[in-house]
Amino acid sequence: MGKGFHQGVYTPKYPDKYIGDVTKIVFRSSWELEMNKFLDNNPNIVEWASEELSIPYIKPTDGRVHKYFVDYYIKYFDKQGNVIKELIEVKPEKQTKAPKRVGKNKRTQLYEQVTYAINIAKWKAATNFANQHGMKFRIITEKNMFR
Repeated sequence: MGKGFHQGVYTPKYPDKYIGDVTKIVFRSSWELEMNKFLDNNPNIVEWASEELSIPYIKPTDGRVHKYFVDYYIKYFDKQGNVIKELIEVKPEKQTKAPKRVGKNKRTQLYEQVTYAINIAKWKAATNFANQHGMKFRIITEKNMFR
């Protein structure tokens, strides 16, 4: 399953499970579309939302507070029947690691370094938020999607 550049609005099969405006479920990649389908159709998912929850974070490039709209909030039953709440970010694996400088022009290197620094700040804020609210935060990549 490749990332692709699929974008659109998702219409849930089970709108009662969705927390938020069911007419505004946007997906920005084929991975997010697949995630929407998975969450919508999985009977263990009690409720879910896409980009409905904003978490304040300090952007390292300007030192100001910005809003991070985490990709997903989900509530589900694990194998033991426990209720689990999670915040999930869907990203290509290469964007979850510090960028490499080899073979890239300086402009590309700078862009990737800034993007990575911003992502790290967002993920740190999401982890703290999740911990404070009895949730988990995780990043899903093409390597571990739906496992």
